[in-house]
Amino acid sequence: MPVQEPDLKPRTKQFALRVIRLFRSLPRKPEAEVIGKQLLRSATSVAANYRAVCRSRSDAEFLSKMGVVLEEADESVFWLELLSESDLVPTKRIADLTREANELVAIFAQSRITAQRKKQDPV
Repeated sequence: MPVQEPDLKPRTKQFALRVIRLFRSLPRKPEAEVIGKQLLRSATSVAANYRAVCRSRSDAEFLSKMGVVLEEADESVFWLELLSESDLVPTKRIADLTREANELVAIFAQSRITAQRKKQDPV
């Protein structure tokens, strides 16, 4: 079974907490509320589902759960982009959070690729 990065549990949790703080500060507009709730759901799901990845009992379960984490992280990037491109939140204000979301996507995508390769070609 693939080994998980120990620092990703707190990192994904911090990502979720940062999104919670962003959500609380969003403008009180209907579109900000809808997009904000979607972002809140996907970002907190990244953290919760990564914890589930760490408890995977098989390679197949790892791949499946990692796929969910990757999907939710990528969705978080999308919602952050919408907040920025719709001018609900200044791009500069969420640049660091967007960068972190993109880094998490890259990490989870690579982890999934590595796990798939190992599963196809066991040593």
